[in-house]
Amino acid sequence: MKLSELLSEKVILTNFKAGTKLDAVGRLVDVIIASGDIPKHHRQAVLDALIARENICSTGMEHGVAIPHATVDVLERPAAAVAVSLEGVPFQSADGKNATIIVLLIITRKDVKHNVRTLAGIARLLNYEDTRQHLLVAKTPSAILDVIREEERKGVN
Repeated sequence: MKLSELLSEKVILTNFKAGTKLDAVGRLVDVIIASGDIPKHHRQAVLDALIARENICSTGMEHGVAIPHATVDVLERPAAAVAVSLEGVPFQSADGKNATIIVLLIITRKDVKHNVRTLAGIARLLNYEDTRQHLLVAKTPSAILDVIREEERKGVN
C-alpha cells in the first residue's frame, strides 16, 4: 500500500509545532482519531505501542525525517498522518537534526508483512532531497498530498 492511499487532507498538518517527539506523536494520533481512521477508544493502545517503539530506538532518521511507527492488534487497517514543521521537532534523529517531515504510520499486526513494505516505501520516498524540498514548500494539506502522489507516480516509492 502506498502512503497516499492512507492519507486524506484531514490527517496532513502544515506549520506543525511540537516541543518533543512524544508530544508530536500524541498530536498526530489525535489527528487520525479526529479523521475517523482510528476509533477513540483505541487511542491509548495505539499511543502505548508508538511510545514503546520510540523507547526501543528513535524513529528519527536523517535529513529532517522521522517515521514514528508501531504495530497494533486493535485496528483492521493501517493508518497514517503527516506533519510538516519548518521549525522542526527534536526527534533524537540519527544525524542530530530536528525532524521537519514526520510521517506517523500505524501498522496492523494481521497484515504486518504487507504493511512493513509500506513503511519501506515511505522511507524510500523521503530519501530523495527533491521530495523533501517539495514537501517543505507545500503550503496546504492538498499540496502535500499532491507532492506525495506525484512522487509515487514517478516510481520513487
